[in-house]
Amino acid sequence: MQNHKKYPPTPSQTVGPFFTIGLSSTDAAGGLASPVTNEIAGEGEEIRIRGRVLDGNGDPVPDAMIEIWQADSKGSFTNCEFMGFARSETGAGPDHCFQFKTIKPAAASNLEAPYISVIVYMRGLLTQAYTRLYFSDEAEANSKDIVLSQLSEARRNTLLAKSQQAADGLSYEFDIRMQGDRETVFFSV
Repeated sequence: MQNHKKYPPTPSQTVGPFFTIGLSSTDAAGGLASPVTNEIAGEGEEIRIRGRVLDGNGDPVPDAMIEIWQADSKGSFTNCEFMGFARSETGAGPDHCFQFKTIKPAAASNLEAPYISVIVYMRGLLTQAYTRLYFSDEAEANSKDIVLSQLSEARRNTLLAKSQQAADGLSYEFDIRMQGDRETVFFSV
């Protein structure tokens, strides 16, 4: 029988960082273009979304990956001419932001406000985290949304992307806080 004190358990480990695979526009080894970028094209109002993933100390996470999935400008998730899926990394620029160029979605039903589903992958997470991005300039629709109406105002605000008019069009700022006082609301899926 072995002495368990002599051989302590090995430390736990997390996956990653491996998110550069499939994120670059071409694969260095094979020269294959990735079919998923940080842009979604289609009919409707073009918008830009920019934000950071922040850890418990409020520091930007430089190696996270964000995926978004959304309805089209008519609120449909089943439009075969609209690929409402995109991916962005946080390590591309010096400020460790993710960025998307997309079309502003419409509400899928009268019980919902327009939103974008957001998935966060990062070191330290053994599974992805799910949240939603709602638009701060949709106050009336947000007040009727079935998900937002179940949250306190302070928690609801963690899901609102702040709108601002920029030289290149309508832009939204959306930081994802993984822990801390203003932690983003995450959903069990």
